[in-house]
Amino acid sequence: MTLAPRTAEIVRNTNETQIRVGVNLDGTGQARLATGIGFFDHMLEQIARHGLVDLDIQAQGDLHIDGHHTVEDVGITLGQAVHKAVGDKKGIRRYGHAYVPLDEALSRVVIDFSGRPGLVMNVPFKSGTIGSFDTPLAHEFFQGFVNHAFVTLHIDNLRGENAHHQCETVFKAFARALRSAVELDPRAAGTIPSTKGSL
Repeated sequence: MTLAPRTAEIVRNTNETQIRVGVNLDGTGQARLATGIGFFDHMLEQIARHGLVDLDIQAQGDLHIDGHHTVEDVGITLGQAVHKAVGDKKGIRRYGHAYVPLDEALSRVVIDFSGRPGLVMNVPFKSGTIGSFDTPLAHEFFQGFVNHAFVTLHIDNLRGENAHHQCETVFKAFARALRSAVELDPRAAGTIPSTKGSL
């Protein structure tokens, strides 16, 4: 199945952050990332690599305060880019899910390109920080993403004792679920995956 390239670029400038996000949903997992938060870049790289999407994310934020605005606004901007790139959703599988382990940690992510933003996230992080990344910001990232990608997202860390492992399994599972959901289904070419006829 061959369609027009599913790509998008979004620029978001506020008094707190200046962000540019480019996305190719049919990429090969290439990533060009610079947010100023090393661990966050590492997590975004997981989305690209395991989701097989190409990401170009360049962000400058008020990191002298903390990482909140930068992480949240990257989530918002990535959500906008994915929403634009996926288009009218004709032919996509719509749903995706994945379980991903990393040593003692295991996470499950389920996504629905429903057109309705919603986030349920249960991740009992064992530490408040990973490097310079505050673990509560993972929620802010995904909340920004779902609000602007218009998806329903359920994230559960089922077990884990190491916060780095917990967070990494979440982002990898998100990547795999995203990849499945936006994948084109040859049996449903040109159709909207909903009885309503629109999403």
